[in-house]
Amino acid sequence: MRALFSIAWRSAWNRRFTLALTVFSIALSTFLLLGVERIRTELRENFASSVSGTDLIVGARTGSTQLLLYSVFRIGAATNNISWKSVQALQAHPGVDWVVPLSLGDSHRGFSVLATTPEYFTHFRYGDRQTLKLREGKPFDALFDAVVGAEVADKLGYHVGQKITLAHGSGELNVAEHADKPFTVVGVLARTGTPVDRTVHIGLAAMEAIHLEWVGGAPMPGVKIPAEQVRKFDLTPKNVTAALVGLKNRAAVFGVQRWISTYTGEPLMAILPGVALDELWSVIGIGENALLLMSALVALVSLAGLVSVVMAGLNERRRELAVLRAVGAGLRHVLALLALEGALVTVLGVLLGVTMAVLGIALLSPWLQAQFGLTLSLSEPTLNEWLLTASLLVAGWLASLLPGIRAYRLSLADGLSPRI
Repeated sequence: MRALFSIAWRSAWNRRFTLALTVFSIALSTFLLLGVERIRTELRENFASSVSGTDLIVGARTGSTQLLLYSVFRIGAATNNISWKSVQALQAHPGVDWVVPLSLGDSHRGFSVLATTPEYFTHFRYGDRQTLKLREGKPFDALFDAVVGAEVADKLGYHVGQKITLAHGSGELNVAEHADKPFTVVGVLARTGTPVDRTVHIGLAAMEAIHLEWVGGAPMPGVKIPAEQVRKFDLTPKNVTAALVGLKNRAAVFGVQRWISTYTGEPLMAILPGVALDELWSVIGIGENALLLMSALVALVSLAGLVSVVMAGLNERRRELAVLRAVGAGLRHVLALLALEGALVTVLGVLLGVTMAVLGIALLSPWLQAQFGLTLSLSEPTLNEWLLTASLLVAGWLASLLPGIRAYRLSLADGLSPRI
């Protein structure tokens, strides 16, 4: 075995440049395969972590997916609002720790406007229970303060001190604009990779203020209330779209959920965010299947490349293999030699690819988080990643046997006779 290893090592060293390219090819394939798999895994985890640390989401009685879509992802609209009296009753429940009301319906240049309370910046969690952080500025305090998400600020070029106006309704066409009541951007949130990045945040009182002269979704003719006079009115919200709820004891979640579903003040429902996110992913998870297919294609291409490179290098070794056969090497020795070389090359390539993947995640993770909100973490390999790595090692070793069989079939005269 030692002699075989010595022969394999000397043969590999004589072809070090060609084998270095082969090792790099395998390493690149491993890097792409593991990278795609890690991105696929993190995409699902990021989606499932769009909201965390919230025990219940409460809204008007509708479908759980619909409630999740408009309260978390700002997609669609509520069939009905919930009254402020119901929000207060919810806050008074002995099992409830905190309630963050959410009011939607307005927009700013295609981005959703969310009216809420300052506690939103304290209690809202995403990812692995990460809190919202300000890239610059502070949370809203004054009546016409606004805090914008990272994508809003980056796409529209906003900064602290910028004056903006909101529009009634959703969409990019600002037909009914609240131009007489401008807001001042006082804070820009750090990127989260969640719908928070695409949201303009204001206070609940501000939402009431810009709609004082509106009735039934339309402005009252001839009625104009200047911005400096709105503080004279009662700006307590009459209703909100939904509410995020945190409990004192998570074990009581089903009891509180049942209390909300049987609430006599108005028809309400409460959903568990994690369960609703899983239901939604089962509908829109086709992207995950596409990434799985891409992973399979990358693996197939990498193995085909390995076989082609080894087969192409076989012509350079005809004389070497013919000499080995001439001195008595049998099929078993030739196959063992090529299998050993193939295993060494594959192991080196896979190890280099794994190292590249780890370094890539470590170096690119901050940039991906800042630019795209995609969080890639250096964590223990998943079961799929272990299986992919093992499959590459086994497949690379098996691929090296194919050229070995072909090499043995080459005639001794073909290998020993020089070609002019």
